[in-house]
Amino acid sequence: MAAPGENLRIDGQRLWDSLMDMAKIGPGVAGGNNRQTLTDEDAEGRALFQSWCEAAGCTIGLDQMGNMFAQREGTDPDALPVYVGSHLDTQPTGGKYDGVLGVLGGLEILRTLNDLDVKTKHPIVVTNFTNEEGTRFAPAMLSSGVFAGIHTQDWAYAKTDAAGKTFGDELKRIGWRGDEEVGARKMHAFFELHIEQGPILEAEGKAIGVVTHGQGLSWTQVTVMGKDSHTGSTPMPMRKNAGLGMARILEKVDEIAWSHAPHAVGAAGHIDVYPNSRNVIPGKVVFTVDFRSPDLSVIEDMEARLKVEAQKICDDMGLEIAFEKVGGFDPVAFDEGCVNAVRNAAERLGYSHMDLISGAGHDACWVNRVAPTAMVMCPCVDGLSHNEAEEISKEWATASADVLLHAVVETAQIVG
Repeated sequence: MAAPGENLRIDGQRLWDSLMDMAKIGPGVAGGNNRQTLTDEDAEGRALFQSWCEAAGCTIGLDQMGNMFAQREGTDPDALPVYVGSHLDTQPTGGKYDGVLGVLGGLEILRTLNDLDVKTKHPIVVTNFTNEEGTRFAPAMLSSGVFAGIHTQDWAYAKTDAAGKTFGDELKRIGWRGDEEVGARKMHAFFELHIEQGPILEAEGKAIGVVTHGQGLSWTQVTVMGKDSHTGSTPMPMRKNAGLGMARILEKVDEIAWSHAPHAVGAAGHIDVYPNSRNVIPGKVVFTVDFRSPDLSVIEDMEARLKVEAQKICDDMGLEIAFEKVGGFDPVAFDEGCVNAVRNAAERLGYSHMDLISGAGHDACWVNRVAPTAMVMCPCVDGLSHNEAEEISKEWATASADVLLHAVVETAQIVG
């Protein structure tokens, strides 16, 4: 298929203005955004996105999970659409770009093609997936998971937030529950643009990340039981300190991850200590160990070693321990053809680039199961994300959207 010409570029200022306009909805307290899924702010952001898509001449589809689809028609009515997109929901203290760059970068593709009166054989569809973040309703990538057949819709609808409200009820309340069957759409290919959420691109001085794989993830919830007792009057030999047991286990988690350098990682981010009082030795701790790697055998090894090492630590200390697998997904290898389209686009446009393995989960990781998929990544300052101080430059946004444009248009095939 013919490649787009080098002069085919998006309007970087228009993309940046759109990002800033969306950021006005659900502002955070420190310059970022709090536009959590299925809130009134989410509904307002969706309405703004829809208005922009309609102004660009798109038809809007909405499925029963609230996933939005803005379609620009192709010249061949029988050709499957090329999809592009990400998510508009944010963390409670989220940045202005995580997910949003991918959705509005997709919209900018359609605007650019309209400006230049470029027609494609395949339709192009810009997608906003519901609840990618998974903050209010766990797990993350919930609606793309239903779309890809990973989760059932009823299971997703029954998910509750901290206030006991269900996903299904809140989706209906904000008015964004569609009639379309989830997953009924067939894709020719799917591309997702996202900020890196890591420091590698900036450190290497590269403008574009060509994502070849997505890390697999394993979450194991560990419960260590000791005996809570007075910190001052309990002799050291008579203590059953669950907190100390956890500390030794977490040191072992770090050691296990390092043994599979450079791509494996491991840590505990969620930790609950009981009774969590200044003068009481912890009698119980509950924490979740997060292991990630692009190699499934490595994840399985890390899981197995965690159980053996942690059990030995607790046996030696007279503590009890229990393990529960509470989440995870296998590593993802993105489609070679789509990855090449991204790499070739960066080469053609003269942008510095490098191959990357995504350390975070993305909607593309689930969609990859049902359609050829690839990702484009944009640097972010200091690799900071899921933080209101998350920042990118207009130049980075423009470069990554240019590459997205070329990869999508090459795949959708220019006519004429």
